[in-house]
Amino acid sequence: MSSKAAAFWRLDSLRSALGAGTRWVRPPLTEGQSALGASIDTRSLERGQVFFALRGERVDGHQFLGDAASRGAGLAIVDDGGAAAGAPGAMPVLQVENCRAALAKLARAYRRSMDHARVIGVTGSAGKTTICRLIHAVLSARLRGTASAKSFNNSLGVPLTLLNARPGDQFVVCEVGTSGPGEIAALTDLLEPTAGVITLIGRAHLEGLGWLEGVAAEKSALLKGVRGAGGPGLAVAPAGTPVLEPYLKGLPGLVRVGEAGDADLRVASISPDGEGSTFSFADRTTYRVPLLGRHNAINAAMAVAVGRRFGLSTEEIGAGLLSARGPEMRLARQRAGGIDFLNDAYNANPESMLAAIRSLRELGAGASRRVAVLGDMLETGPGGPGLHDEVLRALGAEPGIDVAVLIGPEMAGAAGRLGRTVGMPRLEVFPSLDDAPRAAACLRPGDLVLVKASRGMRLERVIEAAGAEREGAA
Repeated sequence: MSSKAAAFWRLDSLRSALGAGTRWVRPPLTEGQSALGASIDTRSLERGQVFFALRGERVDGHQFLGDAASRGAGLAIVDDGGAAAGAPGAMPVLQVENCRAALAKLARAYRRSMDHARVIGVTGSAGKTTICRLIHAVLSARLRGTASAKSFNNSLGVPLTLLNARPGDQFVVCEVGTSGPGEIAALTDLLEPTAGVITLIGRAHLEGLGWLEGVAAEKSALLKGVRGAGGPGLAVAPAGTPVLEPYLKGLPGLVRVGEAGDADLRVASISPDGEGSTFSFADRTTYRVPLLGRHNAINAAMAVAVGRRFGLSTEEIGAGLLSARGPEMRLARQRAGGIDFLNDAYNANPESMLAAIRSLRELGAGASRRVAVLGDMLETGPGGPGLHDEVLRALGAEPGIDVAVLIGPEMAGAAGRLGRTVGMPRLEVFPSLDDAPRAAACLRPGDLVLVKASRGMRLERVIEAAGAEREGAA
């Protein structure tokens, strides 16, 4: 265990790390009192954690200091001492100038105390949470570590991931996201990663990043910020991505992963089935990952690259992959109302849409119909109509999809432009976001149904409605 990381959590050390401009509203009752971990939400706060009373657009954390005390918070950090003075119980309260800035400052200080832990940053246009899970599963076969909870990938989530690493952890896996230029560079500066992974470069957050060149420039900031601990570090990038190549020149420890010919770690074969995929590398080592879809075999291959660089054996890596579990609403099998769903409703961009459609084709053997329920892709910028057209063309490019249920104004627009294209499946179109529950009436027991859209569409409502409808009919 790192003694520096353990000593960090003494309350007097926390105040010292935050520096000038702090004062005790309520000091600790005993000398040497400690906390461990951090939270910004009293609903999930665990005993002993530091509660940061952040102010949001709709909620002020200072209103929940009583809840924090009742749940056993080890310390509350506030920027309004007056609001905190009446907090019940004996919970220590420390006032700072700005709670959000204090969260980042404390995370940076804790990162620098973790002198024995390797930090892996993961970014990309899709698959970040899944690859974080896969890397954590692989490394956990031998090492002790922590990974981002859910999609904690912004200016709040990344500091929380760091602060919730345990003092004895040997690795931390952090998801790193962006919606505009410069965000990844700032988060990378906070992380000081010893390894970085780019999952893929796709057309996501185009309103803020422009086009693919902007996405590549933003994502590559993570790899440029890798700082090897006693070595060159590790930079994992997707193979076959020309737009990314200018940003990879001169990077130490670079490993390109994928099926393309320029891969340093080349996936030679992928055999998907109804439970996951078996895949092999050009060096003839073979692994299995229990996650659906060919794309998850590539995601797993990136986790293999990290495991190998960290010194794990083939057997350890294989056992770790077999233990992996995917995050919710990422091509997750679900059954409701006698219908088999592939719930991929967490988010969407063109690349992830095309991968999900391919998975529906591959996994539909034995189903009475293959049905694609697709909603709008948000934040696509001026090119949005063309990108929705591209997805719709993919439905008709190969046989196998029987029905497409399209929800939202962008998908409806694409249907109006392309609905008569030869080879297109039967289309059911619902232009309004509020039509999602009604769309469930298009589905039948025995169908295999893909549900895919951007998070703002909340397309999981189709699954909920299908279950409720069948229950009502019964």
